[in-house]
Amino acid sequence: MPVVELSYSRLQKLIGNVSKKQISDSLPFLGLDIESENKDSVRVEYSPNRPDYSTDFGIALGLEGLFGIKTGAIKLNIKKSRNYSISVTPDVSKIRPFVTGIVAKHGKIDDKIIKQFITMQEDLHFGIGRKRKKSSIGIHDLDKISFPLLYTTTNRSHEFTPLHSKKILSISEIISDTNLGKAYGSIIGNSTKIPIILDSNQQTVSFPPIINASVTTVTTKTKNLFVEVTGINKNDAEDMLSVVATILQKAGFVLETVQISGAKNSTPKLEQNKISVTPELINQTLGLNLKTSKIISSLKKSRLDASSKGKQIICTIPAYRFDIFGPMDLVEETALGYGIQNLEPTLSPSQTLGQINPISSELKSLSQIMIGVGYLEALNSSLTSKRILYEMTNRKTENILSVLDSKSQEHTILRDSILPGLLENLSKNIHESYPQKMFETGTVFTLDDPVSEKINFSSISAHQDANFTEIKSVLQSVLKIRFDIQIDTKTITHPSFEEGRCARVMINGKSIGIIGEIDSKIIENYKIRVPVVGFEISLSDSILKSF
Repeated sequence: MPVVELSYSRLQKLIGNVSKKQISDSLPFLGLDIESENKDSVRVEYSPNRPDYSTDFGIALGLEGLFGIKTGAIKLNIKKSRNYSISVTPDVSKIRPFVTGIVAKHGKIDDKIIKQFITMQEDLHFGIGRKRKKSSIGIHDLDKISFPLLYTTTNRSHEFTPLHSKKILSISEIISDTNLGKAYGSIIGNSTKIPIILDSNQQTVSFPPIINASVTTVTTKTKNLFVEVTGINKNDAEDMLSVVATILQKAGFVLETVQISGAKNSTPKLEQNKISVTPELINQTLGLNLKTSKIISSLKKSRLDASSKGKQIICTIPAYRFDIFGPMDLVEETALGYGIQNLEPTLSPSQTLGQINPISSELKSLSQIMIGVGYLEALNSSLTSKRILYEMTNRKTENILSVLDSKSQEHTILRDSILPGLLENLSKNIHESYPQKMFETGTVFTLDDPVSEKINFSSISAHQDANFTEIKSVLQSVLKIRFDIQIDTKTITHPSFEEGRCARVMINGKSIGIIGEIDSKIIENYKIRVPVVGFEISLSDSILKSF
């Protein structure tokens, strides 16, 4: 979880007539965990879903609501201007198609504010931006830029002086020689067309998503800012911009629009959203009996606008609160505004004694035996990628279970097999000594109607002398010791295994899985230096079916 260091005295100036104790006592009720504190400073941990809390300005907005100093939604006051514009050329469409921006004027910046802006920027990069892949942000000294701007592409020989450098470098040199280039250059890949923002004097402003130009560096002398956001998704870019705009407004800057045109780009609206919820849902969930008026006032303390319409409460959500998706989120906001400290714990009307789930008990016993014979237990996510699950293991991509809105390229589909994940684990351990032996028990998914879930058991062994006989003896021994089950094997062919070194695992004539020596080409795909053997069986179809 991200952490921000705050100054009590700065917060008091931002909020008004409140004591240090009041602030300290209220921080947890904003969902902030106090990590440490001394005379004037406090370090708090905040949710990545609330990047506005990466600055004391954002936290001050929340505290103002809790204290009742200022309630309701924060409205962005953005002055329309024709002085600032960005034109977008079509050649960025296949690289990083969207750009948006805003101008912030007449503010005061000190070293602490610069530090917080940098923290906010990096948190946005990590969260919404998914390490700058989806979107990235640049904050510039407005007075060093000549408008209008052009968002276009260039080649790798293009030169400018990057941020924190005094040398003119080419794009190729920035990617290969600078820290930011090494960290994020892979986003550009092998593309010959490089996204770039130029001003009207052909001066480089930014090389997104890698680095800004040195000439636009923000300092304590900066009075006016230009903020640009580029990305592959328009909504993500505008979400990022809305956070920055809200913080800058709270910091005392006057906001002005930047006109965006060309290649399906448009000027950002940063509009508020509306979500409805019933008082019944809120009261039932929280175990309260609040009047509609009390729910509305609680939502306003959470810096949302709310009003009643018939049996519904219509809530207005500021653009920067993109963490609010539906009614249940409004239940949480009501609880925060009402005061978590005011919720009284109650005993459940029915009391039961907990006990270990029988299936969990069986899996634990199985794990203990595997550990006893020298295997390490792995725990991989049920969400994986097409690359890991199919492409690297030469498996057919039939009936893929994809998620609707993945937050990571490595977590796009539900797994139907455990073995590929274990091979991926091996590939990440190639610098460790052999033998390497791992196992995992976990859930796999099948596209039925509805989607079915099963528990599988998989294991791999990697060393110079790994062979079919070894892994078969491990499986036989473990199942015999724990479940008194005898297995048979029947030779088959499988794209992930060596020809003639692969077999079905049978119990009482029924196939429950597969075992064998992993195909040498697949081992090469993972850059593993030794032979690998493995198996995967369905426990749900055999051992656990009676539970």
